[in-house]
Amino acid sequence: MAGEPALSVRGLDKAFGGRPVLAGVDLDVERGQTVVVIGRSGGGKSVLLKHLVGLVRPDAGTVRVLGEDVTRYTSAQWTGLRGRVGMVFQGAALFDSLTVGENVAMGLRVRKRLPADEEEALVRDRLAQVGLTEVESLKPASLSGGMKKRVALARAIATDPEVLLYDEPTTGLDPVMADVINRLIRELQSRFGLTSVVVTHDMTSAYFVADRIAYLHQGRIHAQGTPDEIRRSEDPIVRSFVEGRSQGLAGVR
Repeated sequence: MAGEPALSVRGLDKAFGGRPVLAGVDLDVERGQTVVVIGRSGGGKSVLLKHLVGLVRPDAGTVRVLGEDVTRYTSAQWTGLRGRVGMVFQGAALFDSLTVGENVAMGLRVRKRLPADEEEALVRDRLAQVGLTEVESLKPASLSGGMKKRVALARAIATDPEVLLYDEPTTGLDPVMADVINRLIRELQSRFGLTSVVVTHDMTSAYFVADRIAYLHQGRIHAQGTPDEIRRSEDPIVRSFVEGRSQGLAGVR
């Protein structure tokens, strides 16, 4: 459908153990846009991401990804689509028993099945795109936190996805390395025309990488707008969050 958002959720509900986490989320992400989802810890940001890559199925509502209604997709149905949707997990989620090169090549081996020399060249290229060279033979245990994040990013872009999802990409990093990751997110969006969703509670990162920011509060999108609109918002709930103040949040779960 012409003009259809790359990602769209409507009335998305999800509960765990009887506790509502998402309660009617409506959100669109236009093609080529980066939307940052902010909100309090435990508020459902990562759960929302997992719906967009098929790791969680909704209790109610609809999820559309790249024009396909994936609301009731099985794992098998997701197989073909996952090559078009990459994800950078919180903590990088690298396999410690594999080398850096093997980690980056995982998706390629499932989806592209390239000759060995082409696979090796593509792995080197993707690592170079995130600022890493001559690390293919290393194990994750020998990498710094920032290097692990960049390896995870190289793995996510190895299959040339159209959509890239980031779960807390700067968590645990010092300010300098966080800035490196933020700039990579922007650079990759520009170079490849990626559609991105970034989950974070880091407002410095949110303001830098976002085209739009959506504030998830009590299971719904409470407010959204450009970084400047969120920065200047007079909504007391939004202001309390972006300024890091607990005042006025008594009784808010």
